[in-house]
Amino acid sequence: MNIRLTGSSLTPSEVVRVARQDAIVELGKEAVEQIGVASSFVRQIVQDEAAVYGINTGFGSLCNAHIGLRDLGRLQENLILSHAVGVGRCFNEDEARATMLVRANTLASGHSGVRLEVEQLLLELLNKHVYPMIPSQGSLGASGDLAPLASLALVLIGRGTAKVHGEILQGQAILDAIGAKPVVLEAKEGLALINGTAVMTGVAALVFSDARTLLRAANLAAAMTMEALRARLEPFDERIHDLRRHAGQGAVARDILSYVAGSKLIGTCDEVQDAYSIRCMPQVHGAVSDTVDFVENVLLNELNAVTDNPLLFPADGDVLSGGNFHGEPVALAMDYLGIALAELASISERRTNRLVNPALNRGLPAFLTRDAGLNSGLMIAQYTQAALVSENKVLAHPASVDSIPVSADQEDHVSMGTIAARKARSIADNVATVVAIELLAAYQAIDILDGEDKLGLATGKLFAQLRKCVPPMDGDRMFIEDINALRALIRSNAV
Repeated sequence: MNIRLTGSSLTPSEVVRVARQDAIVELGKEAVEQIGVASSFVRQIVQDEAAVYGINTGFGSLCNAHIGLRDLGRLQENLILSHAVGVGRCFNEDEARATMLVRANTLASGHSGVRLEVEQLLLELLNKHVYPMIPSQGSLGASGDLAPLASLALVLIGRGTAKVHGEILQGQAILDAIGAKPVVLEAKEGLALINGTAVMTGVAALVFSDARTLLRAANLAAAMTMEALRARLEPFDERIHDLRRHAGQGAVARDILSYVAGSKLIGTCDEVQDAYSIRCMPQVHGAVSDTVDFVENVLLNELNAVTDNPLLFPADGDVLSGGNFHGEPVALAMDYLGIALAELASISERRTNRLVNPALNRGLPAFLTRDAGLNSGLMIAQYTQAALVSENKVLAHPASVDSIPVSADQEDHVSMGTIAARKARSIADNVATVVAIELLAAYQAIDILDGEDKLGLATGKLFAQLRKCVPPMDGDRMFIEDINALRALIRSNAV
């Protein structure tokens, strides 16, 4: 089913479908009409020759420079050329596709002023699998994602670099490869393409989707760890969680109970209490769940927001200059999500430590190997977890608390929202590996206990699924292959 853009109805799941599953994107009828009205309004402003920021003036601190009618197209092209100064690794293909989709949805709302042919070319790039090479560093998150979006805009005007069907092309060759022609920018169009939060929001939508997947995988891994440690169920009693009143906490407790229902391993240890990494799982995983829900609400608003400047209101005859390009809502949400995901990895590593540590694992062999000494087992796999958890602590430092004035102090407070989104994505990537290692350790522990037939209904199915990816572990081998297999299983949302 195609994704239809209206400017007001895009969802995070649709971003994932386009970015990662190559769903086709088309314009809704209302979007076509909205774009036509706005572009006609811009043409009228140009004819009237009154000074309007972004249409016939300079940009940033040069806003008082009036540009003559003959130079308006050159003004917009110069804007793209001068602003495409991003550096560093390029965004991944799914990140670039998400960015293009979010920007197209903003333009579809009819408050930006581009012509229909500009919007259509942007969608053609998406639908014909053109992957613009967009450097990931250089955005301050206000005035929007200027530098990375300028690199995207270069492709529309026959410049820049992109990958088409696996081949890296430059300039006009990119559009030639898909039988398209470059656009010649007119008034307002260059600014409309680059002045907004499309990059941070597109990346954020992907991180949000990954966070949902990681949380569910972490809950399942934790449930199997509980069985391997023969943990107690009292901490998951709904009466406890009803007294705390946090929705995520209660939901996680219910999920864990459902996963281990029917287990013959749960509660068979002699210890009165479990460690916090087990006992407080609903409180920690639940707080992560509530954070993910908060981020979803921010994204539903931002995906359908108009974030460039100035904004056109054709029905009122107004052009208003404001600050919707400021990425603070996304910046704060991504910092919050990054912190939450870092905690998900932190508690997962502690549970894994309890599985491999002979002083804590309730009779399981050291490092979950049957012949310790000759074999190291999962000793160093837990090192890898520890390293990633430590790295996440650095990455989780909030980007949004920083600001550096630019543009001769005209832009004197910025969000760093794109840095926040990039960091959150890196944290999510690390979490996938950490949870994969916990899954591997819990799987090995259950195998050592010969407990496959004693698992709960859901964890039993999970064990059978893992068995298809990871053969029995009778001795040391290249465990990284097992970790990568489970990581891929998690990232594909197949757990």
